[in-house]
Amino acid sequence: MMSEMQLGVHSFIELLETIADNKYMLGDRLVEIGVSGPNLEATLAAVAMAQGELGHARLLYNWCFDLRGVKGKKAEIRGQTGKAFRGVVNVHNWISLIAALYTVNTAIHIVLQSTLESSHSKVASRIQKLIREQKDHIIYAKNWAKQLRHDQGAVPHRFRESLNGIIDEVYAWLAKVEQNQKLQTEGYLPKNVKLTEKFKEQLKEFNTEHLVHMK
Repeated sequence: MMSEMQLGVHSFIELLETIADNKYMLGDRLVEIGVSGPNLEATLAAVAMAQGELGHARLLYNWCFDLRGVKGKKAEIRGQTGKAFRGVVNVHNWISLIAALYTVNTAIHIVLQSTLESSHSKVASRIQKLIREQKDHIIYAKNWAKQLRHDQGAVPHRFRESLNGIIDEVYAWLAKVEQNQKLQTEGYLPKNVKLTEKFKEQLKEFNTEHLVHMK
């Protein structure tokens, strides 16, 4: 039988691996789709952000190794652990890439910021740089999201569809995380953390109707 403390660590590792998997896949998609971005500036930005996302994933995977007590040289990361969101894995064009990049990183940012407010102070030093860089990725994706929303023809509708799809999945994950008592009991997240509420607040300018109906 696992102790409460072990269960807490196990839940935290699962949380970090989910974030790492999504960052790994976002990095992969930024390279794959970014090279054929709508313009040269977008392509260069996508490739630079891909390096950032893959670096963040590596940092988080290494943290998981440490939490598991793995000593010595860290294993090479050859792929995700299977926890990436379906909406990230299925990104196939610039529109779905921007929808995923903005939505997923916004949710991850909310979770990681909440861990900084927890009683595990060691967390802060480990992810400060990641959080700073992630903010830049969110700003970039948000600016593109605004462009796509006000674009011509079918683009705004297609963007809204991509956004709705990924929002459902991300919202369900946040709800599950904030209901995980082990994370709060062991101090990895603050008590009565309001992840879904913050997420709705962040995304309301893009998706008011859809988010309003989420419980």
